[in-house]
Order: sequence, then C-alpha cells, then structure tokens
Amino acid sequence: MPDSLQTPSVPLYSLQQWLQHLETLHPVGIDMGLERVSQVAKRMGLLSSPIAPRVITVAGTNGKGSTLAMIDSVARAHGWRVGTYTSPHLLRYNERVKIDGQEADDQLLVQGFEQVEQARLQGSEISLTYFEAGTLCGLWCLSNATLDLAVLEVGLGGRLDAVNIIDADVAIVTTIAQDHANFLGTDLAQIGREKAGIFRANRPAVLGSQTLPSSVAECAQVLAAPMFCLGQQFAHQAMASEPSRWRWQGQHPDGQRIVIDELPEPGLPIDNAATALQALVLAGLGLETVLVQTALRSVQLPGRLQWVGPWCLDVGHNPHAAEYVVRHLPQPPEGGRQWGLIGMLNDKDIDGVIQALASRISDWVCVSLSGERGCQASELSQRIIAQGGRVHFSADSPQVGVDWLAQVLTPNDRVLATGSFFTVAALLARPLPTGAASLDGDGNEIR
Repeated sequence: MPDSLQTPSVPLYSLQQWLQHLETLHPVGIDMGLERVSQVAKRMGLLSSPIAPRVITVAGTNGKGSTLAMIDSVARAHGWRVGTYTSPHLLRYNERVKIDGQEADDQLLVQGFEQVEQARLQGSEISLTYFEAGTLCGLWCLSNATLDLAVLEVGLGGRLDAVNIIDADVAIVTTIAQDHANFLGTDLAQIGREKAGIFRANRPAVLGSQTLPSSVAECAQVLAAPMFCLGQQFAHQAMASEPSRWRWQGQHPDGQRIVIDELPEPGLPIDNAATALQALVLAGLGLETVLVQTALRSVQLPGRLQWVGPWCLDVGHNPHAAEYVVRHLPQPPEGGRQWGLIGMLNDKDIDGVIQALASRISDWVCVSLSGERGCQASELSQRIIAQGGRVHFSADSPQVGVDWLAQVLTPNDRVLATGSFFTVAALLARPLPTGAASLDGDGNEIR
C-alpha cells in the first residue's frame, strides 16, 4: 500500500455511516464505465498484483448467484480458502463479501471503505458510485484475506461493470436474456457482447447455457479464449439408474475428459452446477466425487426458491427467471390456492414477468416498493388485471401485503413472493404467517 494513501484524512464512520456517505459521492446511482474506478483501484494497489492466486468472474442475466454459490461450496469442500464478492444483498451489506464462508464483519468493511476514501481523495478527487466504492472495498477485503480462490459476481452487464477491472483466470457467462434494458438495451446479441466483456485473451471462457446468442462465442474467438460450452465440452444428464441423481462430464484444459456420477440435486439449476464444476476444473481444482456430492447437498442460496413454511421466496425479476420458478414451483395441497405476492422495480419487464407467472398464479397481492425505481402496487394491479389475473389486495409495502395475507391464508394455501430482491428482503426480515383462517369469498378482489 503506497504511503501517500495515508495523507488524506477520512472520517471515523460506522459501517452504516459509510454506506450513507457512499450515496452522496456521485450524482447518479449507475454510471457505466471503468476509468474512474480503475484510477482509484490503482491508487489502492489493487491492480499491481492479483487479488488471489485464482480468480473466477461470473456474468449473466440469471444464474450468477447460484453458480457462484456452488463454486464456493465445492471449492471449500476441497480445502480451498475462498473469498466471494456478490451484489445486491438481502438483509445485511456484509453479505456482499464472504471469506471462507463467513460474512465480512463491520470492522473489515470499515477498513476497506477507509482505504477507498483515502485513495479517492488522494491528489485530484475522483467521484465514485455506491456500487463502485463497494466493489473496491470488497476487492480490498479479498486481496488481504490470503485466499486460494476469489469469485466475483458482475453487478450489471460485464464490459463496463466495476468488477471488470480485475482480470479473471476463468470467466463465466451463465445466461443471456433481457434485463436492465435502460442500460443494456433489448438486443440480445449486444447484451451478449456486453456480458462477454469479462473474457480475457487466452484465458478460459465458460459458456453456461446452450441458448446463448452467437455474439458471446464470437467475443471469445476474437480473444483466442479457449471456450468450454455447456452441451459440448461439458454436460450433465440424469442417471438412468436413479433419476434424482445426475452425471457430470467435463474437460480439463488439455482436453482430458472427466466424469463424476451420482451427484445430488442441489436445489439450484443443474446447468449452473455443471458450469460451476467446469470452471473449478479450469481453475486447477482436482474434483473428488465424495467432496462434490457433499458440497452440492449442503449449498444454500437465500432468496432462490427458498421455502419458509408455506411461503416460497424468489428474487426473480425478469421473464427468464420467472419461467424457471414456474417450472419448479410445486402444486399446493388439494383445496389450497397458489397465491402470488409481487413487488417490482419499474425498469423491469413487468408484463413479461406477469405473463410467465400467470400459468400458475391467478390470485395476487400487489405491493409497492419504495424509492424512485419502485413500481406502485396500483400499476402492478392494472397490469395483472389486463392479463386476466385476480388482484385481491394492493398494499403500500411488502409488509402490509403479508399482514393482509395473514388474515386470509388457509392451511393448504401457498404463496410465491417474488419480483425483486427488495420484495424478498422485506419478507426475510420478519416472521411469515403459516395460514389458519378461511377465505370468505372473493369480496376483496379488484376487477
């Protein structure tokens, strides 16, 4: 760390005060580009040497979090010390930085933000967004943790995302679909090129879906990045002897094949599990069957088809994610209703999400999300009704929506709460009712 970074004085803030301070540093919340964040990273010494002996970066529209969680779980089961950086968080900012499976404590994050602030103010002051400052803090924490592997989740896009200041040894693109249209547009080929911006010349690129636009592979080819594609260099299939188990077939960098049988369902997409295993092989991990089985059985990812009593919580906020939820949502017990509690941001494909969920959900509670990006419950209600759905209640917040449902749920009812990280976070922060009342008709239904 350069001595000059000690010159600027920084305030003695708590973690919460730092987070509030970050919101004042830049005129807009999202400002795509690497110039400013790279300058501060150089001042911090983050670009002078690798932050870990091995770095895996994960980009994609959906599946980033589950792929990262399985990479982390499998690598740690093999004895590697792993650090991860993810976003956004559900309940605590500390969730964004984990070292050896443990959330970073307040003290470590405060030290990281102090380093960011010192570097930002050194010489000519550099403005950073909340996400950029948080990313630099996370990278500083990982770089000082003596890791075997760092796994970084891209926040938005890829090419111009702050995480992309780090050169990955292995880069993953999970899926490509429309999301963040205000920043990435709606052209899937262009979205693919943005996500593939994390690829590096002559370093492995893992393509974790068989339906990626051709632009992703084209970007890898231009860089001469060795490609490992789902369905080609690696694959998965159900075991004929036991359909609940699956086989993974992968490939070493030298082309040698590897097969692991009798893998358990991880409760997360198998495509992403297969992608995680391939990335770890390319990062140099020698996979052992028993350890992989143990890791996949124990992996957990809050907010992804997470069941809390009769409530299923899923952060899915685009049609691709909603379609996956629908395919894996079990039918409620006989006589029970499948409710949907939905809250979304207004820059998402709201109609597309509703359409995807409508095949399973006809009874809805709409909730407003706060902030300038939050969609109002009344707007959600109108869109659902336009597609033939029944809206029973519109609430000013997710909490109010839960309180209303608590009065009408029956023991056989089930609730899918979805549409946004903010919706799920609000529900995880409070007890959820199990339902013991009986519905008295459709008197509350809005037509």
